[in-house]
Amino acid sequence: MEHDVISEDSSHLRQMPGHHHDTIKNVKIIGFCSAKSMVELTCHILENATSLEGLTLDTIFDGNNNPADRLSVHEVGRCGRIHSPMVVPLKGAMTNEVYQARWPPAAEAEAAGRRVLVRVYGEGVEVFFDREAEVRTFESMSRHGHGPRLLGRFPNGRVEEFIHARTLSAVDLRDPEISAIIASKLREFHNLDMPGPKSVLIWDRLRNWLKTAKNLCPSDEAKEFCLDSMENEITALENELSEDYQCVGFCHNDLQYGNIMIDEETKLLTIIDYEYASFGPVAYDIANHFCEMAADYHSEKPHILDYTKYPDTDEQKQFVQSYLSSSGEEPDAEKVNNLIKSTEKYTLASHLIWGLWGIISEHVNDIDFDYMGYARQRFEQYWLKKPAILTCQVVE
Repeated sequence: MEHDVISEDSSHLRQMPGHHHDTIKNVKIIGFCSAKSMVELTCHILENATSLEGLTLDTIFDGNNNPADRLSVHEVGRCGRIHSPMVVPLKGAMTNEVYQARWPPAAEAEAAGRRVLVRVYGEGVEVFFDREAEVRTFESMSRHGHGPRLLGRFPNGRVEEFIHARTLSAVDLRDPEISAIIASKLREFHNLDMPGPKSVLIWDRLRNWLKTAKNLCPSDEAKEFCLDSMENEITALENELSEDYQCVGFCHNDLQYGNIMIDEETKLLTIIDYEYASFGPVAYDIANHFCEMAADYHSEKPHILDYTKYPDTDEQKQFVQSYLSSSGEEPDAEKVNNLIKSTEKYTLASHLIWGLWGIISEHVNDIDFDYMGYARQRFEQYWLKKPAILTCQVVE
């Protein structure tokens, strides 16, 4: 079924009547050429097509199959007279640009209006992961009831269900009650039966990102970060960690506070954003979460890491005990200590991965974040902690 072409002048769009279309299940819009109009029309469709199952916004070709511009959402404003929704940017994202589109209550009896989340993919992030694989993971998580629903897609982004819960803050990660809930939820996440290869990807990811960083960096940066010798570091670390018992699960790989949401009433957690998720050692996922406790991405200098906030021995033990006991069996001391030791080793892999991520992002991403300053801190921690961590393990 064809409809009238919508021109760049979106003034008439903002006066569209609020008809409800109860039988429309799939919508595809071809050749849309205004970023603001794209969001406005998306808002209108999501509000009024009550039976909608899929929404595709194709901004690559116009109605005559001629190439059109790729578009991102950069403007903030009202979506016109269609229930006066607001499009508001959400802070803290470092890979994508994220917006909340919200409507006021349609009736006085409603306590809150409807909301959706619009995710515009960051420039150049395809060097980090396969976007189609990430979307498949997203859809699979949604089907299993572990995350938001996918409402629609467009070439450089998507529309997601907005979860009515609070995103955690940096201080929440140190709260003993919340930390125990995170540990239990992470164990549940690791046990998910997800599609795709079950092989460990962490070492291939490190080598691929190292190759990309070398290609992007000028010689002075490559020298500063010792990139020419980094392959040897990766190999040595892989050999060292492969000697340990490897418990492999489906890992999130980016469990910072901004990717965890909590329902204040039920205390139920939802883990979101699966762009870096893959099968891997669960010890790495825990280690990466511990490293994220040093970060506050909503501070005045969000790239600055404070490693005095890294969990101490008691906090690590409490987290690991909560993680292991969530299966219903109380773990013995040896099992707890072994996972803590393995986790400590994997912090080194976390520093290398996110150090390389920072270098690459500096060259491909336009988001306002000091990626290079962040990378320096991660590599500094790697070189600082490596002797003590690996020597300590050998002695024991």
